[in-house]
Amino acid sequence: AVRVLVLQAAWALAGGQVRYSVPEEAKAGTVVGRVAQDLGLEAGEAEARRLRLVAQGRRASVEVSGASGALLVSSRLDREELCGKSAPCALRLEVLVERPLRVFHVELEVTDINDNAPIFPAARKNLSIAELSVPGSRFPLEGASDADIGANAQLSYTLSPSEHFSLDLQKTEEDGESLFLVLRKPLDRETIPVHRLVLTATDGGRPSLTGTVGLVISVLDANDNAPQFNQSVYKVQLPENTERGTLVIKLNATDLDEGTNSNIFYSLEILIPQDGRDVFEIDRKSGEIRLRNDLEFEDVGLYRLQVDATDQGNPPLSGHCKVVLEVLDVNDNAPEVSVTSLSVPVAEDASVGTVVALLSVSDRDSGANGRVRCWVWPASPFGLEATFAGSYSLVLREALDRERVSEYEVEVVAEDGGAPALRGRRGLRVPVSDVNDNAPAFAQAVYTVLARENNAAGAELARLWARDPDEAGNGRVSYSVWEGGLGGGWRPASSYVSFEVRAVDAGEPPLCGNATVQLFVLDENDNAPALLPAAGSGPEAGGVAGSASAAAAGSVSVSGTLWAWAAWGAPAGQVVAKIRAVDADSGYNAWLRYEVWEPRGKGPFRVGLYSGEVSTARALEEADGPRQRLVIVVRDHGEPARSATATLSVSLVEAAEAALAAAAGSSSYPRSAAGVEMGPGAASAATNVWLGVAICAVSSLFLLAVVLYGASRWAPRAAVLSGPGPTTLVCASEVGSWSYSQRHSRSLCVADGAGKSDLMVFSPNFPPPPPGPAAKDTQPEPSALLDT
Repeated sequence: AVRVLVLQAAWALAGGQVRYSVPEEAKAGTVVGRVAQDLGLEAGEAEARRLRLVAQGRRASVEVSGASGALLVSSRLDREELCGKSAPCALRLEVLVERPLRVFHVELEVTDINDNAPIFPAARKNLSIAELSVPGSRFPLEGASDADIGANAQLSYTLSPSEHFSLDLQKTEEDGESLFLVLRKPLDRETIPVHRLVLTATDGGRPSLTGTVGLVISVLDANDNAPQFNQSVYKVQLPENTERGTLVIKLNATDLDEGTNSNIFYSLEILIPQDGRDVFEIDRKSGEIRLRNDLEFEDVGLYRLQVDATDQGNPPLSGHCKVVLEVLDVNDNAPEVSVTSLSVPVAEDASVGTVVALLSVSDRDSGANGRVRCWVWPASPFGLEATFAGSYSLVLREALDRERVSEYEVEVVAEDGGAPALRGRRGLRVPVSDVNDNAPAFAQAVYTVLARENNAAGAELARLWARDPDEAGNGRVSYSVWEGGLGGGWRPASSYVSFEVRAVDAGEPPLCGNATVQLFVLDENDNAPALLPAAGSGPEAGGVAGSASAAAAGSVSVSGTLWAWAAWGAPAGQVVAKIRAVDADSGYNAWLRYEVWEPRGKGPFRVGLYSGEVSTARALEEADGPRQRLVIVVRDHGEPARSATATLSVSLVEAAEAALAAAAGSSSYPRSAAGVEMGPGAASAATNVWLGVAICAVSSLFLLAVVLYGASRWAPRAAVLSGPGPTTLVCASEVGSWSYSQRHSRSLCVADGAGKSDLMVFSPNFPPPPPGPAAKDTQPEPSALLDT
């Protein structure tokens, strides 16, 4: 069984971390640790909150079981593949849970096992050693490498038994381990021209592993001086952005021999790393080492080179030195920003502090070049919070309003500490989802609507529109007339109606807005003037001329025609009769005027334009005939004007006969509006009596009129002229339609204050009261327009 060691399972509220350890090559399914339990989650909560693992950067080869909440090995774990020679090999993992969204950081250390044997660069190594080499001569050997670390990579070397050679392993802090083949006994090429040895490298693991290389040592003759360098180790530093072809170092070795034995050729061999052989090149004759390919500090930070100087002697001899090249980091890598988790869209009523996204920031450079600071642009309404090294949370800093901004383009900027600083950017699109937080709103609180009368049910009066800035169902508006405003259903409208229109959206809960509609009904001239029957008349006095009726002071209606009497010699201006008519319309459509239609031209009678009083135009003469027939037309002021006609027959008689007719007042004839009963004839004996009575009555009336005129003349301006019936003020409304009263108006109240020019008094539109003593009722002339 694989032993699993939990190094630390304590969780801290402010960015805590759990650490586990697992050996490499552990089998798939091996339980590394109880993540859900160590993070304080209850049983079954891991699956309910969707506990899952997010690896950073490299493939983690582990997974979290959603059912048990355990961290399991999912695939082969090779520490050398994951971390190389780095120690310790720690993987940073992130564990996410939802509802609410939280992130936990887990560090998994993959421990080394001895699964790699030492390896030599080649299976065979050829050496040439001069026959004259003295005992104690040292020949460098290339050691083996072990991919493991720690004790598993601690190598020891053994050499197959030989009386001439032995091994010497030197360890220094500057150049590490150096392996030498040491000549213990002088060589004799004639005895043994070639020595074949086996060099074995053994690591310190349990159990230990070994690697071997065959040493083929050829003994050379004659040339007994090898080239020598000034130093055994040369140290060089190069920045990683050094251009190709740059001179790294020029080496110089000397050989005490002469002739061809002193001609030296240089060769280069890279010891560490073993795969970096194409990075440098050396000039075989001059010993100049130049850069062949680019350096990358993030891949290899240190090179160990071995340079051999070989002469042309027979046999050739070699001198050796090491070059340790340190690569200096430059700020050539911009920070990288990656999105680990993104929760969009964000509701516009999300609370401040809501986590929108999880981000991971890394920089391959080291030192100040790798220190990164992050911020978000624009600065509001989002911000960044550091949760762990290289991990950030994009959180909400201010309240959102979708109606103001429906989507945010957020850019996360990461800047390192290099000179010059480099930046990495990552754009995020964060849409805002709508909530029903706006009620429909009308453009006006009160709407004034003008509509002509006689509209059919369902006719359009006006169009109202309420704006709701929300979207979808939250912004879909329906309209209704508030039942409290109209009482429900359709009903006919008067000249003015006020009701409320309600706009309700389809959100949850629904929101509403109201607007008041003031409806003014404009009058149409759809009613012709109607002639009123004579006051106190019987049924026979209904129509005049087949379509109209008339009532006149001193007149009667017989057989469809209005009859009146006038005395010969009556002065001009004497009232003979009065035509009464009413119009159901209002305003100008109900303002009536009277005209004599027949006879045309200048006749003996005229009619008041607005009063309807028929009076003499001049003194009556016998030449006017015994009877005059008048056709009077009543028209309104509508457009087009409507009219009605009345026929009046005036009999011309002697003054005495007229008085007798007035005195004879038969009950079989209708009573006039003035309360005077008329008959077809009267006794001449009563003429003088009634003539005196008439003169006294006229004088009394004249005296009463003078007294009333004087009282009204010198009365205060704010006085009220009293008479039967209530006061009626008739004026033009704000929408151009005339309001009027159908009451019998007898008085006018003139109030103090600023003057207005839109007050008009109309004639009564209802029939007069029952017969009886009454003042003469006349209709005002056009001059009745008052400025008050």
